[in-house]
Amino acid sequence: MRGTRQAEALGQVLADLPGFRSAQDIHAELRSRGERIGLTTVYRQLQVLSADGAVDTLRDESGETLYRRCATSAHHHHVTCRSCGRSVEVEGRAIEHWAARVAAEAGFTDVDHTVEIFGRCPDCAAEGH
Repeated sequence: MRGTRQAEALGQVLADLPGFRSAQDIHAELRSRGERIGLTTVYRQLQVLSADGAVDTLRDESGETLYRRCATSAHHHHVTCRSCGRSVEVEGRAIEHWAARVAAEAGFTDVDHTVEIFGRCPDCAAEGH
């Protein structure tokens, strides 16, 4: 799908949508814009973009994978609000050291990891959500 009109439309939707969104949400937005694209194609392309580092992914508390255009290509983590979905990119040196240590203790090398941190953002905490 790379270089196609559908890929361009998907890229535009990812650029326009705020925060992390499900593949179904992204598909619905594409359809609302008049794009004739199947949900399976959206999933497939999101997986490719994720593998290429062009989109961030995280699993929400229900286990669903969510996607967002990434602001940086450097390895990073996210802190995501359970109430409103706001997500902030954070550098996690302590996490990097912890992951490397745990892997080394188990005899593993060339390790990759995913860490998802959820909480309540300052706005939601102040509002009591």
